[in-house]
Amino acid sequence: MNILHMKYAMEIAKLGSINKAAESLLIAQPNLSRAVKELEADLGVSIFDRSSKGMFLTPEGEKFIGYAKKILQQIDEVENMYRTGAPVKQKFSICVPRASYISDAFANFSTQMKLQPAEIFYQETNSSHVINNVLNAEYKLGILRYAENFDKYFKASLEEKGLTYELITEFTYQLIMNRNSPLASCGEIRCEHLRDYIEIAHADPFVPSLPLAEVKKEELPDDIERRIFVFERASQFDLLAENEQTFMWVSPVPDKTLQRYGLVQRRCVDNTRVYKDMLIYRKDYRLTELDQCFITELCNSKRKYFV
Repeated sequence: MNILHMKYAMEIAKLGSINKAAESLLIAQPNLSRAVKELEADLGVSIFDRSSKGMFLTPEGEKFIGYAKKILQQIDEVENMYRTGAPVKQKFSICVPRASYISDAFANFSTQMKLQPAEIFYQETNSSHVINNVLNAEYKLGILRYAENFDKYFKASLEEKGLTYELITEFTYQLIMNRNSPLASCGEIRCEHLRDYIEIAHADPFVPSLPLAEVKKEELPDDIERRIFVFERASQFDLLAENEQTFMWVSPVPDKTLQRYGLVQRRCVDNTRVYKDMLIYRKDYRLTELDQCFITELCNSKRKYFV
């Protein structure tokens, strides 16, 4: 397989047009078309669907481009190492749910980085993006969160996609609220006490093979009439700190985070639903030293904040 042809395919996939790719690569369009056809013949698959609207990746093409990105990146790293004598840059990447115990583990992990060059990527997102990012090799690790009653759906999906999964923890959601909220002084909080308050909720639940409306009904009970939907944790903490009428369902939050924003954490006696956080990565991926370091910090954080 010709590495140059692989680079050509990457450029076509990026631009969605063989003409635009030819201009970018400074290659005659017929020569580029011939190179792609030779690559497809070598592999025995069709990488692109061709139409009047452009060039689009086939399912086999998407897999190929995912591998090609990794191969070309490794080639660049090796060439850079031997041309400049510089050490290979360490890389770590992970997609996670919006969880304070995980961000606490990540912060502790960051303090242990050695002096060698390194690039670290940390993204908080939903379960759908976690799976896709790991599957497409854009991120090496992911942490998947889902309700226990959806366990078979997620495990079947992960097995089908060739992803390894390991249980990190199981938990029930806690409530956090402003320390001056009337809810904070309740002797025992029940779901009925929440109806007059504003729920802060993340806006993108996801379960494979189930309609989104059904998932939202499971995750967001219909008896709350006022909700504010957010996509990242900074907004949620600002809202909780400034508005005494708000509350939020969360995985256990470290005491230092609660103190920083003037919040308290309480249990709702009616809430018995169990959630799972799963570490996932591709079956063909070998954990690096940085990966192992992060997993150690994640386990330490879990032991501190989950009883």
